[in-house]
Formats: sequence, structure tokens, C-alpha cells
Amino acid sequence: MSTMGATSKDSSAVSMKHLSKTYPVPLARLKSFFRRPTKPPVEALRDVSLKVREGEIFGLIGPNGAGKTTLTKIIATLVQPTEGSVTVRGFDSVRHAERVRAQVGLATAEERSFYWRLTPVQNLIFFARLYGMEERAARRRIKELLALFEFEGASVQRRFGELSTGNKQRLAVARALLPNPPVLLLDEPTRSLDPLAAARLRTTISQLVRVQPPVSILLTSHNLSEVEELCDRVAIISRGVIRAVDTPKNLRALHQQTERVTITVRGIERRAIEEALASSLGELEIAEQSNALSLSFRRETNDETLDKALTGLMERGAHVLSVDSEQATLLDVLTALHEEELKK
Repeated sequence: MSTMGATSKDSSAVSMKHLSKTYPVPLARLKSFFRRPTKPPVEALRDVSLKVREGEIFGLIGPNGAGKTTLTKIIATLVQPTEGSVTVRGFDSVRHAERVRAQVGLATAEERSFYWRLTPVQNLIFFARLYGMEERAARRRIKELLALFEFEGASVQRRFGELSTGNKQRLAVARALLPNPPVLLLDEPTRSLDPLAAARLRTTISQLVRVQPPVSILLTSHNLSEVEELCDRVAIISRGVIRAVDTPKNLRALHQQTERVTITVRGIERRAIEEALASSLGELEIAEQSNALSLSFRRETNDETLDKALTGLMERGAHVLSVDSEQATLLDVLTALHEEELKK
């Protein structure tokens, strides 16, 4: 078999074409024979076509059970698709499974495959041997990874079971990077981490695409602010179907039909605000601040409501201190797309 996998014109790090996965019902024939009720097969993925570009961080978001983990496992060759195909740098995940595994590093949340009585270095040496790495090269690579993930002092000497949750998760990502794979699959890497540990891990992830050669990353997460911070592009998946793919900014714009505006004013009483704006604004909320009042309302983006509100306030002598708007987030987009799907 030729060692040149990426012979196609497609230079994507990961390419999925019409990918579907259906999990059959266990013992369906036996249950049918005994006339026992059975549930229908579970369609985890349906006609998924995606590409992860070389050197990008690609986000995958969706509710629980949407198909994120199944998709990740198919790319990692842990699960075979029912229909369609996945190629990793030109290698087919079914026909060239061994070659694909050599291209991919996988790190999942709450990793359980480490030996809890061994230190981080001892664990990494063990896995390096499984990867077939030569002793000297393995120790040099482990030293690089420990520096990258800021393992130093007592944390290097402790047993894995004694490490903090954050250090355990960072070690899981370090192990995935041990053979220096060009593609990294991160399945909810910051789940269960405290904010400081999660921020440190996000910083490390963002550094990986800046090395030479850069690592291509597929990241699944429920932390939508994390996805917006890290990812170049994002796919939204619901019920096994890709609903949208674009940059975080463009996805927000898809459902930026309304926004919440907050105006902070001084020199006007609550009653005067109500008289000026109550008739033109459907839902007006007014709250007291120190020596000021804040009023908030929802409007359609780019309509004339804000201009009319500011004009009405200033005509009554109000001094406007600030105007803030809260635009759509990825959570708004995800919620809207999921609700649309539920209505079908």
C-alpha cells in the first residue's frame, strides 16, 4: 500500500462527505421473536458533510445527544460510519484506519485510561512505547510537552491520582500530542475545570495552531464563550444534522434580529421616562443605580427605536451617560436552530 495518503486535490486536514451513523437496536430480532416492544434504531448522524482546514480550530457545538461525540469517534476510527466517508489528510478512516490513527490525537473529558499510581512522566513514557517511539526521542518529546503545559516542580513528581482536575485534563491533551499528530480532536477538553484551569488550557490550545507545522484542531464544547474565543469556524449540529457552518461572527449575525439596549441617564425622574417612552416601547425596564437610572428595552436591529428613545429623553432634560447593546450570541443561534428543528 502506498504511504502517500494525501493524493487527492482536497488539502483539508479532515473531510467528511455525506456521513451517517445509525446505531441498531440490541437483540432486535430476538425481541421481535418474543414479541417484546423495541425502540427504533438511533440515528446519531445524518448526511454530514464538513471540512476542517489545515491549521484552523474548528468548533462543533450542539445540545446533548446531537452527535458531537459520535462524529469525533468516527474521525478517530473508534466507530465506523453507516454511510459516507471520512478522510484525514487523504487517508480513509475505514480503509486506512491504521494510517488515520497515526495522523490523529484524541483527548476527551474526564480521561480514564491513565495509570493512577504512575507520575505524569511515567504515564507518558508508557504511552510513548505504545506509539512505538524510540526512548531518546520519547523523552525529548515529553520534556517539550511538560514545558508547553507548564508541568513543573511537585506536579511532575506526584502520582496521576493526586493531580488536580486541571492538570489531569492538560496531561490528557499532552498525551494526545505525544506522537506529534497533525490533527487533534478535543472532546469537551475544559469540562469540569475551574475557570483558571480552563483559561490556561485554552491558551495552550490557541498556541498549537501557531507552531510550525500548525496543528489542525476539531473542538467540541458546551462552553460557547470558549468556542467564540478559540474557533475560526463553527458548525452547529442538532439531531445529527449540521444546521449551519460559518465564523462565530457570521453565525451571530444570522439571528441578530433583535438586541437588548440599555441606556443609563441622569437628571430625569422615573415618571418622566415612562411618560416619554412607555407608548413607543413595548417592554421597558427601569432600574435605579447610584445617582442614575438605567432603562432597557428590546428592539429590532437597526430600527429607529433607539434614536426616538434618545430624542425623547433629551427633550425632557435627561443627561445620557451610556448606551450599551447586547447582540446575539452563539447560544441564541444554537437555541433558535434547535427550536426550529423541534417544530419540524
